[in-house]
Amino acid sequence: MKKLFILCLTVLMLFSFGAAAGAKTLKLGLDAGPVSQDPQVQLSGGMLQFSHWVFDPLVRYAQDMSFEPRLAVKWERLDELTMRFYLRKGVKFHSGNPFTAKDVKFTFDRFYKSPDFKGLFTPFEGLFIVDDHTLDIKTKKPYALLINMATYIFPLDSKFYTGTDDTGQPKDAVVKIGPSFALHNSSGTGAYKVVEWEQGAKYVFERFADYWDKDSPGNVDKIILTPIKENATRVAALLSGDIDFITPVPPTDFQRIRSDKKVKMVTYSGGRIITVQLNQKRRPEFKDVRVRQAIVHAINNVGIAKKIMKGTATPAGQQGPKGYMGYNPALVPRYNLKKAKALMKEAGLENGFEVTMIGPNNRYVNDAKIAEAVVSMLAKIKIKVNLKTMPKAQYWDEFDAQAADMQVIGWHSDTEDSGNFTEFLGMCPNKETGYGQFNSGNYCNPKVDELTMAAQVETDLKKRTEILQEIEKILYDEAAFVPFHWQNHSYAGKNKVGIKHIVNTMNFPYLGDLVYK
Repeated sequence: MKKLFILCLTVLMLFSFGAAAGAKTLKLGLDAGPVSQDPQVQLSGGMLQFSHWVFDPLVRYAQDMSFEPRLAVKWERLDELTMRFYLRKGVKFHSGNPFTAKDVKFTFDRFYKSPDFKGLFTPFEGLFIVDDHTLDIKTKKPYALLINMATYIFPLDSKFYTGTDDTGQPKDAVVKIGPSFALHNSSGTGAYKVVEWEQGAKYVFERFADYWDKDSPGNVDKIILTPIKENATRVAALLSGDIDFITPVPPTDFQRIRSDKKVKMVTYSGGRIITVQLNQKRRPEFKDVRVRQAIVHAINNVGIAKKIMKGTATPAGQQGPKGYMGYNPALVPRYNLKKAKALMKEAGLENGFEVTMIGPNNRYVNDAKIAEAVVSMLAKIKIKVNLKTMPKAQYWDEFDAQAADMQVIGWHSDTEDSGNFTEFLGMCPNKETGYGQFNSGNYCNPKVDELTMAAQVETDLKKRTEILQEIEKILYDEAAFVPFHWQNHSYAGKNKVGIKHIVNTMNFPYLGDLVYK
């Protein structure tokens, strides 16, 4: 209790100063803060949230998953390879520079310098400027998801990022690990500009006076974001009134928040799959499909969803949830300890073996507890797991380095479609194309790659669904990964904070539209 009191007092002191009279200041508590001001350095939910605050996409998803105009006011398909976008006029960047098609092309070309994003844009031939406010995006082959991909184009200020910084490094350099100009500097067209940045401690955003969207209902002038890793501290800060809005809400506190009349909670169904990958390059045992199947059968993910997630997650047997193209209702969770032991014996490993495992402890809801459950469950088939969990800011470097035999990763489809899961998590890792970028299990099946590429160019949605379902079946049969569940999103805030209308399946709260009464 003493530790909790000190932590809460620290949070209170951070927010002891008020905003100017009449100004609306939102005190936001998240489990972690953004890792960079560069929207192209990391393909992650946290960075995409940040991008929607400081930058703007060409188009974005509405709550009903339709596409709504942002920096592109309209679009049309010219042919099976080309889509034309008409850009919004009169838009300014935070620097004061005018927004034109040149900035979109600069941003698009920069994707190919990013290890995280280049695989996502492999299907594209390029972006071609028609005039200052018109551009064409072309694909190499027919591509059904071109408009989906436009939701990830957050135009950067080409003039702002041109030249070299004080160290002589190009300002447009995409540096995943290490210093860069874009790491600590930004110029977007979004509702908020960055005014203070204390990495991992405090972030302050102020509403951009020249923001183009005058129809936005949003009335928050300043956002003070404080990362609060500890679930109990984050909830305590909300209930004490020191924080206005928190996410995620730990399942153990759902009832506590719902019973407090000063606050409200909003949950939203999500499509993020939580998994563990089994590194076949580090452990020869994982090359045996029987061992991988044994591990999948030994994991009681239904029990995890019930006891650890408190019913706030849906147990998964495949990558894409119900409603996604590619979902196969026949691919269900398959906990069966007896079968798991039989498979280990069949593989000649009934005496087990020892492995290492890493996972984050502040990225996904109850991520550390889930990892700990894996340790005890695999012990029942005599696999000894040496687990290490760490904060999100440290974890991704370790994940990229494939520092352990088993690694936790959650993934939300960038295209709200099952194909994207496989492009990044299931295809053979290829550094040149970027496919399999987050496949730390090094699972590789050329048939899966072939089908995934075929799905990309199939514009007949019925045929495309059948291809994606076939992929899911192969991954299921070969136990390419260990599925846990699809994670729901949870938010809580003071009653006067209008959460309901700014949240969505992607878990990108559109804070620019937030109404604070």
